[in-house]
Amino acid sequence: MAFLAFTHSGIYTWAVLPLLIFAARIVDVSMGTIRILLISRGTKYLAPLIGFFEVLIWLLAIGQIMQNLTNVVCYIAYAGGFATGTYVGILIEEKLAMGLLLVRVVTTKDASKLIEHLKSADFGVTHVAARGAAGEVRIVLSIIRRKNLQNVIEIIKKFHPQAFYSTEDIRFVSKEVFPRNKPILRRGLLFSLLRQRKGK
Repeated sequence: MAFLAFTHSGIYTWAVLPLLIFAARIVDVSMGTIRILLISRGTKYLAPLIGFFEVLIWLLAIGQIMQNLTNVVCYIAYAGGFATGTYVGILIEEKLAMGLLLVRVVTTKDASKLIEHLKSADFGVTHVAARGAAGEVRIVLSIIRRKNLQNVIEIIKKFHPQAFYSTEDIRFVSKEVFPRNKPILRRGLLFSLLRQRKGK
């Protein structure tokens, strides 16, 4: 009875309910952003599951709007939640950094050091000679994980700060050539430590 009385109070109508609608919209719009990202990456099992909860939360939010058509604060909360959810979804997408990218570098200078450094960082590299509007150029191509983009850009700027580079999304590759996770201890060092402990 006390809860029912609270839901009919002014505090709930003008403060709590708009906050709930605002939060629900943030969640469902953020989930929508992630769902679209997963669809573009071909994740066919997780995307429908997220879509289910996304629509369920949206129905709950829109249901409260329809029950409170005279509450202008609910409208503002609904629109504000959508805008905030869009921003939060973008932040989540940036943090996840899912998928693959093709990095294309075009330079008029010798790209041997750039290529060597990318290879030493375990990035797969393809390079070809080509002709641009200003003459001979070198094109360097590398398929990377999105989370490694900043590292690759730093390498490009270090060796060819004036080079033109672009990226594009890649949905599928037949063979992956990506940086390997470096172990903290090398095998030889680990064995030597073990031998020292046995000697003691």
